[in-house]
Amino acid sequence: MLTRYWIQDLTLIVDLGAKRRILSSAPCGGGVTHARFVLNHQVVANPRIGSAQPILRWGDPARDLRKLAAHLGVDRRCVGLMTAVSLRQLVTLREERKDLWVEGFLTVGVTNAVRAGERIRRQPRSSLGTINMILVTNARLTASAMVGAIQVATEAKAGALLSAGVPSCTGQGGATGTGTDAVVMVCGNGLPLRYSGTHTEFGSMLARVVWRGIERGLERSERWLRRNKFT
Repeated sequence: MLTRYWIQDLTLIVDLGAKRRILSSAPCGGGVTHARFVLNHQVVANPRIGSAQPILRWGDPARDLRKLAAHLGVDRRCVGLMTAVSLRQLVTLREERKDLWVEGFLTVGVTNAVRAGERIRRQPRSSLGTINMILVTNARLTASAMVGAIQVATEAKAGALLSAGVPSCTGQGGATGTGTDAVVMVCGNGLPLRYSGTHTEFGSMLARVVWRGIERGLERSERWLRRNKFT
């Protein structure tokens, strides 16, 4: 992997090396921004005083993730995500073609999976269900291409879930995601791209990274749930 990353205090830290242009649905630093660090923090259901987790009660996610960033010694002006999925299930992948590459950092939990558009009458009991996708490329994407990349990633995620037969937590049909998913798209200063759809090489590479990431994440999630007797 060209992108440096590590796990510290239940937090995946992705260091982009310098501030990069980012489009995301993240609760901290979401929208269009420039940041060097992207965090994916594993939330503990019942944190204990004296544990590795510095924040015991979560209030406003953006504020608390900035506090976490300061605790970790990274720039508070970061992009931050939260998940209850164990970071031991982290999936990392890379696709490369000549002067173009795409990397993915995914955590996959689907116990609160839903099909887009269905009515949710009650919240699922388990909180171990979020698909967080951090996607990094060296391509210099236009604003519209960044939006297109998010679209392709979402299509690939939904396709992988439907192909795997992941059920909705409501029992209706196949799931296309979860109620708390987040996606981060980071672009670089390399090959300039105006288009990123599924007919482009970049879009095809991005979709394969996401699809394979979801497949591997589902396998790791299933093994983790069995080991920890959640099934």
